[in-house]
Amino acid sequence: MKTKEYNSMKTKSIQLSPPQLLVAVFGVCIIAGAVLLKLPFSTTHSIKWIDAMFTATSAMTVTGLAVMDTGTEFTIFGQIVIMCLIQLGGLGIMSFAVLIFMVLGKRIGFKQRLLIQQSLNQTNIGGVIRLVKHLFIFSFLIEGVAMLFLAIRWVPEYGWGKGLYYSLFHSISSFNNAGFALWSDGLTRYVGDPIVNVTISLLFIIGGIGFTVLVDIWQKRSYKKLSLHSKMMLIGTLVINTVAMILIFFLEYANPKTLGGLDWSEKVWAAYFQAVTTRTAGFNTIDIGSMDESTIFLMLLLMFVGAGSASTGGGIKLTTFIIIILAVLAFLRARDDLNILKRRIDVSFVFRALAISTMGVLFIFSAIFILNISESERIPFLELVFEVISAFGTVGLSMGVTADLSDFGRFIIIFIMFLGKLGPLTLAFSLAKPQRSAIRYPSEDVLTG
Repeated sequence: MKTKEYNSMKTKSIQLSPPQLLVAVFGVCIIAGAVLLKLPFSTTHSIKWIDAMFTATSAMTVTGLAVMDTGTEFTIFGQIVIMCLIQLGGLGIMSFAVLIFMVLGKRIGFKQRLLIQQSLNQTNIGGVIRLVKHLFIFSFLIEGVAMLFLAIRWVPEYGWGKGLYYSLFHSISSFNNAGFALWSDGLTRYVGDPIVNVTISLLFIIGGIGFTVLVDIWQKRSYKKLSLHSKMMLIGTLVINTVAMILIFFLEYANPKTLGGLDWSEKVWAAYFQAVTTRTAGFNTIDIGSMDESTIFLMLLLMFVGAGSASTGGGIKLTTFIIIILAVLAFLRARDDLNILKRRIDVSFVFRALAISTMGVLFIFSAIFILNISESERIPFLELVFEVISAFGTVGLSMGVTADLSDFGRFIIIFIMFLGKLGPLTLAFSLAKPQRSAIRYPSEDVLTG
C-alpha cells in the first residue's frame, strides 16, 4: 500500500504543465540538433560545442543569427540538419507530433490538444487539430510552389542539382522566417532581382501573417466575414510595411553604402525588402551594418513588434502592438471600451498585451545590460542592442558582430533566441504556476504619470 502511494506521489511530482513540457521538448530538440551539428561530417572543420548549440538554437527558433557561415563551413549533411531544424521549429514540434499521431491512427487526447493550443498561441482549444492539418497543407504547398519559382532563377545559374537544392533550402528558410542563406553576403547579389525579391518576401510575409489568418481566409474567402484578428493582421501588415518601406527609401536614398549606389528600380526593391524583412525574416539585400543610425532605430522598433500570432515569426506580435496603441488612444480620449472595426476588445487582452510587452522589454534590457558589461571592449553599444532585439524577435539580422561575441555572449543570445521563440509568457508560466485569488480587496486610488 505504501509502495503504491509512493509511486502515485512520485508520478504526480514529475507531471509537467503544457508550458513546461513545451519548453522541455523544445530544449531537447535543440540539444539533439547541436549533437548532430557537432558530428565531424556536419562541418568542414572542427567546431566548438557553443557554436553547435548556437547554430542549432538559431535554426530551431527560426532566427537566422550565425556565428559560422552556413554555405561554406557546413557540409550538405550539416545544412540539411539546419533545414530540418528550421522546418521543425517554424511549424512547431507539437504540430509534427500531431502529424505522426494521425499517420499512426492514434487518438489525440486533451493534454496533447492543450500542448498544441500553447505552441500555436491559440485562445481556445477548439479546432486546434483542424488548424494543424491546414497548417501542413498550406506550408508544404506554399514551399513547393515557391521552390519552383526560385528554381526558374537558380537552375539556369547553378545547374539542376545545386539549383533545386538552393531553391528548396531558401524556400523553407523564407517561409519559416529563418533567414539562413547559403551565401556569405546573404541575398545582396540579388538586390534588384524581381523573382528572388518577390518570391522570398512573399514567403516570409505569408509565413509571418499566421496560420490562423491563412485558414480564416481559405474558409471565409470574403473580407467582411473574416475574424477581427485576421482583419487586424492584414490591415496592420499592409500599413506597417508600406510606412517602413517609404521611410527606409528616403532615409537611405543618399547613403552611398546602401541605396546610394543603386539605380532607381534597385533602390525601390532594396527599400521594400529591408522594410518587410525586419518583421522577423532575417534576409538582407544590402549591408545592414552600413545603414544610417536613424534607419537602424526604425528597424529596432520593427523587429521588436515582429510578425503575427500562430506564425513562424517572433517579436511581441503585431496584434499585441496594435492593442497597446488602441489602449493608449482610448485612455487619451477618456473611453472605457477598446473598439476597433466595430468590435470591442476585452480588457483581459489589454492586460495580456501589456504583460507580453513589459516582460519583453525587461528581458531585452537585462540582456543588453549583461552583454554591455561582457562585450563592450569588442562590440559597440548600438550593435549589441541590435543583436539582442534581433535575437528576441527571432529576426536574424545583424550588423556583422555575431561572430565577434564571446562564448558567454553567445550563451546570452542563445537564451534570448529561445525566449523570443517560445514567448515571455510561456517561459514565465513554465517557471511559476498562475494562481487566481478568491479574495477581492477594496480599491484605492494611486497617483500615476
